[in-house]
Amino acid sequence: VLKRLVRIGTSKPNCGSPLVGDSAAMRELRAQIRNVATTDAAVMIVGESGTGKELVAKAVHDCSYRTAEDFVPVNMAALPESLVESVLFGHEQGSFTGAGKRQPGLCQQAHNGTLFLDEIGEMHRDLQPKLLRFLQEHTVQRVGSTRVEELDVRVISATNRDLDQMIHSGGFREDLYF
Repeated sequence: VLKRLVRIGTSKPNCGSPLVGDSAAMRELRAQIRNVATTDAAVMIVGESGTGKELVAKAVHDCSYRTAEDFVPVNMAALPESLVESVLFGHEQGSFTGAGKRQPGLCQQAHNGTLFLDEIGEMHRDLQPKLLRFLQEHTVQRVGSTRVEELDVRVISATNRDLDQMIHSGGFREDLYF
């Protein structure tokens, strides 16, 4: 059984600089960013559209030891359902019509960095178990491949949806949420 070690580090003292404001709420947000940035814990950011969820995700990345590696944002709502698995996990040449060459996925691009899954509440329920497996096992298997690849990726997700309600109605997996 492979076990993943959680790296604990220190955040950078000047992280979170793209965030504007000096109110008590903004100071608390910056403190939360610094605290979570020192861990490898998956993070869920919830807020209304236009409130800066991606800025917060980028600040967490920039405050972490992963800052020298890629921050890979993915808008889950913009991906066609038929391509999500290939885009996230990659595919082998000939694995489906139009797959003319081997293509790594965004998870591989984010190796040692941060994968930001924006609008995670828009992800189709049938694809959620594959994402859950990636989060639990830290492995991917390209579409059309038999080889499993281990990755070191921090995942930050965001949504403006009420995931508790979606879980209750069966639209979002409770185990993925937690």
